[in-house]
Amino acid sequence: MAEEELQTFTSIMDALVRISSNMKSMEKELHCPVCDEMVKQPILLPCQHSVCLLCAAEVLVQRGYPPPDLPPEPNSPASTPNTRSPRQTRRPAPRTPDRLERVLRTVCGTYPGRRRKDAAHPPMLFPCPSCQEDVELGEKGLTDCLRNLTLERIVERYRHTVSLGSVAIMCGFCKPPQSLEATKGCADCKSNFCNECFKLYHPWGTPRAQHEHILPTNNFRPKVLTCTEHEQERLQWYCRNCQRLLCPLCKLRRVHHGHKVLPIAQAYQALKDKVTKEMNFILANQETIQSQICQLEDAIKQMEANSAVALHHLTHCIRELGAAVAERQGALTLALEGSRSRREEALSTQVSERQGLMEHAGLMAYTQELLKETDAPCFVQAARVTHARLVKAIEHLQCFTLSADPSFRHFHLEATKEVKSIQGLAFIRAPVAPVIDTQKTLAYDQLFLCWRLPQDSAPAWHFSVEYQRRAGGAAATWGGVRSPNAATAWLRLDEVRGTSAVVDRLQIDSVYVLRVRGCNKAGYGEYSEEVYLHTPPAPVLSFSLDSRWGLHSDRLALGKGQTYARSVPGLSLLQAADRTLTSCHLTSDLLVADVAVTQGKHYWACSVEPGSYLVKVGVGQETKLQEWFHLPQDMASPRCDPDSGHDSGAEDGQDSPPFYFLTMGMGKILLPQGHGHSQSQADSHSQGGVHSHSSSHSNMPHAHTAPLPPRLGVCLDCDKGRVTFCDAHSLRILWEGHVDCSAPVCPAFCFIGGGALQLQDLVANRSIEELPPRRVTIQTRATNLSK
Repeated sequence: MAEEELQTFTSIMDALVRISSNMKSMEKELHCPVCDEMVKQPILLPCQHSVCLLCAAEVLVQRGYPPPDLPPEPNSPASTPNTRSPRQTRRPAPRTPDRLERVLRTVCGTYPGRRRKDAAHPPMLFPCPSCQEDVELGEKGLTDCLRNLTLERIVERYRHTVSLGSVAIMCGFCKPPQSLEATKGCADCKSNFCNECFKLYHPWGTPRAQHEHILPTNNFRPKVLTCTEHEQERLQWYCRNCQRLLCPLCKLRRVHHGHKVLPIAQAYQALKDKVTKEMNFILANQETIQSQICQLEDAIKQMEANSAVALHHLTHCIRELGAAVAERQGALTLALEGSRSRREEALSTQVSERQGLMEHAGLMAYTQELLKETDAPCFVQAARVTHARLVKAIEHLQCFTLSADPSFRHFHLEATKEVKSIQGLAFIRAPVAPVIDTQKTLAYDQLFLCWRLPQDSAPAWHFSVEYQRRAGGAAATWGGVRSPNAATAWLRLDEVRGTSAVVDRLQIDSVYVLRVRGCNKAGYGEYSEEVYLHTPPAPVLSFSLDSRWGLHSDRLALGKGQTYARSVPGLSLLQAADRTLTSCHLTSDLLVADVAVTQGKHYWACSVEPGSYLVKVGVGQETKLQEWFHLPQDMASPRCDPDSGHDSGAEDGQDSPPFYFLTMGMGKILLPQGHGHSQSQADSHSQGGVHSHSSSHSNMPHAHTAPLPPRLGVCLDCDKGRVTFCDAHSLRILWEGHVDCSAPVCPAFCFIGGGALQLQDLVANRSIEELPPRRVTIQTRATNLSK
């Protein structure tokens, strides 16, 4: 029994401690950000922060604004003569604090309104201390701000629960010698009562018995919120667009026309449900919050430890720099001293030699005596040695130079570059955000992403490429229905060594968003700008050009890999043009793919040189193309069985044409205004050639031109018999039409005059020298919640 009582007592004490801790934590939410005290008469600013009414008025007056037009809020126990007791009239009214009197004296007044022709007043800005921004008030200043009655009620309940040492509120209707502590307050009478006085002044069966009783307080507030512009009008509506409470008269204003206005009860219930759900979610994740707090505390400890290690490393590096400078100073000093000693020795030797010349005074005296000799044989015999000594002395005198340079100009140290390097010593930086090369980045069979680092960026050891699929991105472009963006996880390619990456295993007809960031010893840098890429609307068809269809080798040349073709006028055309002064006949050259399709949906892309004279890109049945270009029928097709099983007579009766081409040339693309069927018929009327005469354009009366895109995409749907031409970069549809797919259909290209065409290479065929990067799925909190 004692253990049960001890457990009960322990649980009660834990609950009291938890309640006390929660109440103390809640007290921070009830403080005014201006005076840092419990809020009194709080008003709600347009930024949704609450401040005391008196604090807000003082701040505006201090900033030089005119006194706000605010009515004084009664603080006395009784507000009207009808609710006063005769006994209370003899009681002295409580004194208003000096601060309240001073502020109310400056802010009291009425709003005079504004005439139609009066100039508009500059907006009144209130410096909100919570969001650290200037909040624009309405024309009437603080009068447009509603009182936060909910916060007032919470403050009153908090004061009553915690009892912050406040003086007990006495009943205002008891006799002074026998005054009792108030137990109730009346929101209608705006007075405090004890139990006996409340029963006395609110008799049963009278209208006063219906008054709302609250906790005792000295700060009575209105029971309901009323409109600031229409007095006595209750706020019964809520505008979701303006996020404002409205009265019935404000609801009829033109400014709220077309807005979504809800009854206040509906808005109350919806917001209450949201707040309740959010509060329950936070309460249900207290363990997660506690674990995050532990992670933050561990991070703080790791930060302190790592900062100490970094400081030690910094000191060590500076010490090594100092040691290296000192060592270099010693080596340079030794070199300087060695040079000085060698020069000193050389100059000392030369001084000794000159001193020897000074010692030749005896030789001069001896020579003078020798010159007095008159006996020629004797003089010659004795003067030869003296003559040699005199010649040597003269040579030393005439050829005098310093044996060593006394200046040390080449020993001056030029350390400007090194000083700048030392002054530029800084901690290593992470790479800045890479710049994605949109000219090389594309989406084809796979995504190819290319980027570069800015010149002022720190080098990167490797890169991290992240991509995410945005659902419903390209569906609207191709006639689908755009679904809401779902929260999908980011996928990542780690340790990409180069400046390009290939992303495979993608979904067709989707939008992918990609970003990249670099990494070095300092960690990961900033992300690049996100780039959005549309994957093709169908699987990519891989093919090459069939060289056997190029019958005119002098006019048509294929490149390596059979993916590039160039057409030139040829010698025969030049000779024909030389023999005539009128229009010349331009022959057309046809190339088709080495594959044909009979079902499914396929996509491919190509690039036409802007300087091409005339190029046609499209699709068609091989047999019909042979008839159109008068090719031999016995050419065996490498794509399919010559006997396709379809009757040629049935094919001629189809509504859809057997081939479909789009014409482009000289940097323009011809977009017919009519149906695609008429365009193919116009092409079929040309019968393999077109004249350069102006009358040849009469077949296209309803057409307009558009700039030639860098890459042209073609999407063939054999099941629906439809071909679509689009800009391969943005997947913007340029033109679409029907084509007969009852027989195998293959991509076809036609050249008239000079031109060149390049098929889009598969991304998978590009050589990637780097090792394949590691794939990582980034799981975020938002991703887990969405599931």
